Amino acid sequence: MAVNPMDYRSKDVVLDVVRTERARFYEVIDNPANWMVDTRCEGWQVRDLVGHMIDVTEGYLARWDMARKGELPQGIGLAVMAEELNKGALALRSLSRDEAIARLKAASAKMMATFEGLSEAEWGGFNVAHIFMGALPTLFFPAFQIMDYGVHTWDMHWGLGEKEAKLDERTAGVLLPYMFILWQYTVDQEAAKGVDLTYGIKVDGEWGGQWKVTVKDGQWSVEPADDLSNVQAVFHYKHPSDLVLTAYQRIEGGEASGDPEAIRKVRGLFFRI
Repeated sequence: MAVNPMDYRSKDVVLDVVRTERARFYEVIDNPANWMVDTRCEGWQVRDLVGHMIDVTEGYLARWDMARKGELPQGIGLAVMAEELNKGALALRSLSRDEAIARLKAASAKMMATFEGLSEAEWGGFNVAHIFMGALPTLFFPAFQIMDYGVHTWDMHWGLGEKEAKLDERTAGVLLPYMFILWQYTVDQEAAKGVDLTYGIKVDGEWGGQWKVTVKDGQWSVEPADDLSNVQAVFHYKHPSDLVLTAYQRIEGGEASGDPEAIRKVRGLFFRI
């Protein structure tokens, strides 16, 4: 992997990726012709992705204020995330296009200023309560913005006819370690019953590497691996975008090899997000 995106020394790179993906998102929404276009997110148009970004960005800012007061409420869990985010996005359909875009850009500017002001001690040592995941180090929140702006820009381009598009390699590379955390916390416990296996993940490119995953007792864990010869299946992603979009259930990417039954179980292991 080119850099460790969780390390404070990567802050400038991470924030540059946020700005880059945000600019691509703005490029789509600033065109009035795109406002009512359907996206890859079922039931959402471009206007709803703007509503979603208002909802989450203003939510982060509110949670930041709570954290400064020492308030760290527990998360409500990822299982209800899709339903709650849908409510938040659709509730903002009443805004005009100009109002919605102005509100998003104002919240985003404030959010970026907050990120830019983070010290090394705050990057990994100051916790903010995410509504679904609970208390997290602040370094997670720029990554969440990359996920939102990056993946949702892809969603909009998909709706505009770019079905084979990929995320930028640097964007997807920065997100790779966060996808492992996402998988860890989205295991469908019903699907995982009785599953006891190991499989490999291999990602090409400068942001890539290879890892060994263990699934047992409903738990998903991952570690770097030099040798994948003893695993039951290997999922090979030729571009980090393929892994990220697979983790976000936009595509079923990667070339799978090994035991067909293990491959089937891995592909069905995670609940909808």
